[in-house]
Formats: sequence, structure tokens, C-alpha cells
Amino acid sequence: MSYLIVCASALLVSGLTLFSGFGLGTLLMPVFALFFPVEMAIAATAVVHGANNIFKVVVVGRNADRSIVLRFGLPAILAAFAGASLLAYLSVFGELASYSIGSKTAVITPIKLVLAGLMLVFALFELLPKFSNLKSAPKYLPLGGILSGFFGGLSGHQGTLRSAFLVKVGISTEAFVGTNAVIGFMVDIVRIAAYIGLLFAVRTASPIGAIQWPLILAGIGAAFVGVLFGKRFLHKVTMKAVQTLTGILLLGIALALGAGII
Repeated sequence: MSYLIVCASALLVSGLTLFSGFGLGTLLMPVFALFFPVEMAIAATAVVHGANNIFKVVVVGRNADRSIVLRFGLPAILAAFAGASLLAYLSVFGELASYSIGSKTAVITPIKLVLAGLMLVFALFELLPKFSNLKSAPKYLPLGGILSGFFGGLSGHQGTLRSAFLVKVGISTEAFVGTNAVIGFMVDIVRIAAYIGLLFAVRTASPIGAIQWPLILAGIGAAFVGVLFGKRFLHKVTMKAVQTLTGILLLGIALALGAGII
């Protein structure tokens, strides 16, 4: 049953996030948490997320807009390193509130509220007709890179803000998906390297045991299949549909994050 749940979730979410550019880590981690301790669930999700990003670059990376990758991706890399480095410092700011939902404890922190507020603003820009047709000027790409990279390094939620900026640039669906994949891969390399450095600074043992790897590898395989299915329908998806999907996911994740559920 565990393999069925993890594989089905990874396949569905991976196909969905090929278009939105974010959500795999956010939505898959609670699934792994059903079967692993939270620490292992986070590590397992990071492995699947990283492998899936590599596969997406192989499959759709050639469609990336190189100028946007440079103007958005390079500031994002630098900001991701700064955010990851600041993670340990910000961890001293304790929770603002917590409450229980069944067996789960929801925790509200300052960084979650800030990020949730940003996501809500971007979600409204995608969902309200008055703003949905607006375009983002190229001069704002470095700012978008800094914001998405910084929060990506700090909390792992880089894809949400990145997609919110890129969806307004005015590129094709194929270019949006490819550019998103390449920039996400670049930022992941930096933040995962920083996390590994922090991990080895505080412990020597891997958070993932040998018994968990078969389920993780099954999740990776299912995520790859999800990417291939998504690519098959890529030419049928309009940027308007991508904008709507991005807005809905931004809104849902913002509310869950602000409430401390994720």
C-alpha cells in the first residue's frame, strides 16, 4: 500500500508541477511523512525533488530561454546561498503559535507568514482578471531571481515565487516550462550543497536508512513517468491555463503555509 500511495502521488504531482514549476516538494513531503519520521520524510522528498529536476532538464531544458536563465537564474543562485546560510540564524526565532489538527501539530513562524503573504499577492495577480494579463518587465527579472532564490534557500519554497515572476514574462508554454526547470535545477544544486554542509556540521549519519531507499527509488521512478506524461500534453496547454494553475496552487499553498500546516 505504501508503494501505491507514494508512486501515485509522485506521478500525479510531478506531471502537474511540470506546468506550474513548483509543488512537488510541498505536496510530496506529507505523503512520505505517512510512512517515515518527519526528518526522513524531508530528506526523502529532497532526493526525489532533486532527481526529478535533473530529469526535467534533460526532457524539456532545451526549450529554456537562455537570456531569462541568466538574468533570473544567476541572482537566484547567489540569493539561494545567502538564504541557506541564514537558515541556521533564523531558526532561533521561535514559533508564534501552534495548534493540533488530529495527530499533526501546525506551527506558525515569522518566515512562514512572510512567504505566505508574498504568495497570496502573486496568486491574486494570476487569478484576478484585472491583473492576469499584465506582463512583467525584463528589468524586474533579477529582483524575481533574488526573491525566489533567497526564500528557496531559506525554506525550500523557491518554485512558487519563481513561477509567479516567469509566468508574467510573456514567453511560450514550452519556454516557460524549460526555463523553470533549468533555473530550479541551478538553485537546487546550491541549496542542497549548503544543506549537506550544514548536515555534516551537526551529524555524521545519513537521515535516510537502507530500508527507506526502495520506496524513495520507486517515488523517483513514478515522478519520471509523470514528467513524460506531462511533456506529452505540453503542446496542448496554453499559458492562460498555466497562469490559472499557478494562481490556484499559490493560493492553496499560501493559506496552508500561513496556517502553519506545511
